[in-house]
Amino acid sequence: MNAAYQRLKTRHARIATLGEASAMLGWDASAMMPQGGGAARGDQLALLAGMMHELAIAPEVAEDLAAAEAEGEWEEANLALMRHGHIRATALDTALVEAVSLANSRCEKIWREARKSADFALVRPALEEVVRLQRQTAQALAAALNLSPYDALMDGFQRGVTAAEVEPIFATYEGFLAEALPRALEIQARRGPAIPLQGPFPVATQKAMAQAMSARMGLEYSHARLDESTHPFCGGTPSDVRITTRYHEGDVAQALLGVLHETGHALYERGLPEAYRRQPVGEAAGMAAHESQSLIIEMQACRGDAFLGFLGRELQAAYGGDAAAYDGANLAKLWRHVRPGFIRVDADEITYPAHVILRFRLERALISGDLAVADLPQAWGEGLQQLLGITPPDDAQGCLQDIHWHDGAFGYFPSYTLGAMAAAQLMGAARAATPGLDAALAQGDASPLLGWLRVNLHAQGSRLGFQDLLRSATGKALDPADFTAHLTRRYLTD
Repeated sequence: MNAAYQRLKTRHARIATLGEASAMLGWDASAMMPQGGGAARGDQLALLAGMMHELAIAPEVAEDLAAAEAEGEWEEANLALMRHGHIRATALDTALVEAVSLANSRCEKIWREARKSADFALVRPALEEVVRLQRQTAQALAAALNLSPYDALMDGFQRGVTAAEVEPIFATYEGFLAEALPRALEIQARRGPAIPLQGPFPVATQKAMAQAMSARMGLEYSHARLDESTHPFCGGTPSDVRITTRYHEGDVAQALLGVLHETGHALYERGLPEAYRRQPVGEAAGMAAHESQSLIIEMQACRGDAFLGFLGRELQAAYGGDAAAYDGANLAKLWRHVRPGFIRVDADEITYPAHVILRFRLERALISGDLAVADLPQAWGEGLQQLLGITPPDDAQGCLQDIHWHDGAFGYFPSYTLGAMAAAQLMGAARAATPGLDAALAQGDASPLLGWLRVNLHAQGSRLGFQDLLRSATGKALDPADFTAHLTRRYLTD
């Protein structure tokens, strides 16, 4: 290991440590901070963003990159990721990076109030500023990376995946949806209604149950916290991971399933290679890879028949009531119910990709300038009507429902559906490699699944790109047919 490469590793460790501090401040802003702290927190986050950027673009970084040599597959991959990160960093002025962070923070705070009152006009000026800065960022990155502006933004979330690859995948799924949705609704109607779970479900009990079930999945609470926030998320650092959810005394599923989803993210972070912590190669392989891990836990494992039988018994013991309502088959009816709806995070597996397709198309139009922010509510309603045949009654159930754009996350949304497709593919490979996997899940034991994921996904860090990671784990690149086959088995078979 030569001196130039060692200096780069030290520098990236400092940048990553600042990023950890920023992540904790971001978690606190969503979970603990009083409303009056928003302006100061925006300044703090902007300053940290500027400090990280200045470390990344210092003149000596280019000199060290030119002189650096690395031996071994992991070190060579780390150096390649450093070079890629340097291209992205030097494409942007520090003033722009700080302006983006500040605008995102301000807009996100206003969005919270706008969503409560379903008032898009309240957040529109702030969102226009966010979009303006994102367009500026995208143009600068595009020139440096030789990508389209939107692809350059996607590159920041899932390196190596472009809109040209995503478009045909989404178009094919839209065709599948047109046929599958009415068929799924017909089969569902023939099966008859589910028995509703009778609340109330005390929040204290819900939190204890959610924490117990996430621990069943393998999350160690000596390195994790569970808190509340408006929008559930996973944050923090690999050694101090933070997950959040929101509770409703009349609904036991929302918080529990949300926690299990975020647990998948948390387990990925906890399983990243410790030997390369705070190095680019030791990070997650991208957001599509990350979403595959949240969805393999929530959708593939915890909403599967095997685990639902176990979970139903646990819930019935905790809350009492009609045992038949907690039967695994009944929980499947309740928690795998297909129904076109307005809210993405509440959508079923079949209709969820439609929400992502809508956002993918709208955010591309926003970045290209083909869609003005002022026209977003109308375009949203028209797009949802085309995809699912429904129109949101207000903006809170339309373009105000997600935090992402108001926090500057453009190019992120495709990762959700790419991740769902990857999760189905990975679960198939895990089952083939671990014959007792479903029998273990039926006993509430996720260790066979987690053990396979630890070796084949988590421990790989970002050494491999998304497609190569799938090839390594499953023997092939992303195959959307695995996802539609999963949906067909679960929803379209009498």
